[in-house]
Amino acid sequence: MSSINFSSVSVRVAIDGSDAPKTLLRDVSLELSERRIGVIGANGSGKSTLLRLLNGLVEPSEGTVVVHGDSTTAAVRRVRANVGFVFTDPLSQLVMPTGREDVELSLRRSVRNSKERACRAESVLERFGLLRLADQSIYELSGGERQLLALAAVLAVDPKVLVLDEPSTLLDLRNRELLRRTIAGLDQQVVMSTHDLDLAMDMDRVLVVEAGRIVFDGSPAEGVSFYRALCAATLDAPSLGQAPQ
Repeated sequence: MSSINFSSVSVRVAIDGSDAPKTLLRDVSLELSERRIGVIGANGSGKSTLLRLLNGLVEPSEGTVVVHGDSTTAAVRRVRANVGFVFTDPLSQLVMPTGREDVELSLRRSVRNSKERACRAESVLERFGLLRLADQSIYELSGGERQLLALAAVLAVDPKVLVLDEPSTLLDLRNRELLRRTIAGLDQQVVMSTHDLDLAMDMDRVLVVEAGRIVFDGSPAEGVSFYRALCAATLDAPSLGQAPQ
């Protein structure tokens, strides 16, 4: 399997009213070749920034990101054709009235013939068990059904890499398990951020992000254990402004 490479990547953004930029990621160097990669960490740690670098939604302030041979800045269109991105809230990417129309929209660039496109969309929806929901308004669907439709729309174009940003946040137990099984059966390389530590345990490799840095990189069991200890240490630390005893 080809790899994803981060080389000395930092990301900084300007802050209104401040002369100094805010650093979201600092000096990240990684080679990601495993089939399933989990990213865990607290809110605001830099997880989403790390993921958004993978398809050019965020550009490095320093360093380079190369996905399966393509630079995310020099070859951004090719990268986006090869990297599918599923957001936390599916309503942020389901733009058509129904799931069928959304899947067909995803296929519009790669499948020019409308009849072939409709046939392909139906096949994708059937593959994910969504055909019965295909013509319902997306606003009538549950959060889990919307998330699975968003996933189907992204996978319809057969990307090489699938990036999932907190995909289980809005899911009930049944749909979470369905998502888990779906991810396990995919051919694509998957990079997923999650607060669900059971999902993280399904991965081949886990990264822990803290304050814009990769503070752990290794096996899922060790990564989850490290993250639990990190959270416990944070809880045990004196509150800001509290005088030491």
